[in-house]
Amino acid sequence: MTGTVSLEIPRLLFAAPQSGSGKTTVVCAVLRALLDKKFRVAAFKSGPDYIDPMFHTRVIGAKSRNLDLFLTGADNVKRLFARNTNACDVAVLEGAMGFYDGMGRTTDASAYDLARTVKAPVVLIINGKGAAVSMAALIKGFKEFRNDSNIQGVILNNVKKMTYLFYKDVIEKETGVKVYGYFPHLPECNLESRHLGLVTAGEIGTLEAIVDRLAEQAAESVDLEGLMKLAGTAEPLPYEPLEISPLGHVKIAVAQDKAFCFYYQDSLDLLTLLGAEIIPFSPLADRHLPDCDGLFLGGGYPELYAAQLSENETLRAEIREKLQQGLPCYAECGGFMYLMEGYRDRDATYPWVGAVKGTCWMTDKLVRFGYVNMTASVDNVLCKAGDSIHAHEFHYSDSNQNGSSFMATKAGKSTAWPAAQANETLYAGYPHLHLWGNIRFAENFVTACVRYKEETAVFFS
Repeated sequence: MTGTVSLEIPRLLFAAPQSGSGKTTVVCAVLRALLDKKFRVAAFKSGPDYIDPMFHTRVIGAKSRNLDLFLTGADNVKRLFARNTNACDVAVLEGAMGFYDGMGRTTDASAYDLARTVKAPVVLIINGKGAAVSMAALIKGFKEFRNDSNIQGVILNNVKKMTYLFYKDVIEKETGVKVYGYFPHLPECNLESRHLGLVTAGEIGTLEAIVDRLAEQAAESVDLEGLMKLAGTAEPLPYEPLEISPLGHVKIAVAQDKAFCFYYQDSLDLLTLLGAEIIPFSPLADRHLPDCDGLFLGGGYPELYAAQLSENETLRAEIREKLQQGLPCYAECGGFMYLMEGYRDRDATYPWVGAVKGTCWMTDKLVRFGYVNMTASVDNVLCKAGDSIHAHEFHYSDSNQNGSSFMATKAGKSTAWPAAQANETLYAGYPHLHLWGNIRFAENFVTACVRYKEETAVFFS
């Protein structure tokens, strides 16, 4: 710790009464429109979602980050917010689900909770389709549901220009909330979805054209100057910086392609702060593993590329051999699946890496979903038995060897189940971890990579 400092950065959090109101569409439009006006913009997503930040990243040309109060805690949320707004003119945050929707029956870890934590004025995005004066009742109810909601503005979505002009004054008079503009229904700008949410940004070939159209609409029908003035009213944010020192130089290979694309960039950055050099590679395209001292296999959609992953026999064999030789490996969800003996798709089974026991398959529903607390049952590459970290599960796949090296307990409930296969060089399991949730886990992984590097150097000397 270096003592409390104060962050002054204009900021806004965009939220909605419920999912499906068009938050991501409107946020992408505003981000691009602000960029077009030469503002340096930082983007953030509330909660654990991986996919929406990919859209932010493609729009703003810089990494968008997650801010998750459950996974990392309030102090680290403030630190990450401060780190990632450096040299920026404004921060744009996108809420998750409905504004007050948090864990269980509470507002904990909700967009409302995040807005309070980072002291961000809130702009509600209201789906106005099929509504009139009732929009005012909805806005007023959301503003007054909590006296510290900080709801200062509204953007109406899916409304015609004449509807907006007719009801704008009524809404402002009835609610005391300023209306900053509207978006008409833009069917040509719809974003495709699938089982884990929106398809990834890299899969939408027309994304640039869509975002250009959205930005054009924002410039025409949204008061961008007014939004910047509102962002400038944000109070200074006190926080305590954390000093992190490198533990030694190591190379960590990170799978990054269409099959493996779910990463918290701040987790990768933490590994970098601890001395790791991140080496991207593609299990789909690369025949060999890069020269590395550690391996990181994130989540994604390996099931969509089961045959292609299976056909890359050289890389599969190389990864299996390296892990048998003690290469430290962190694999979660899709990465965990890839390390298994095979993937079953109806009557076909595709051989995968085979570094851990088990086969996996897709189901027609969410198997396990939500926040959990992970407590280690055995000493492993990340921690000692009894150590814990918060995590998140969200997957339609399952396996016959989910592991028992950790116990996952549902947040706020007594429901628990065994999870993850882990040992002194491996963590492989369905739960997604954010390494800022327990920095010691990242330190232990990098330390294991340093040890592997030193032992390998001795072996070959």
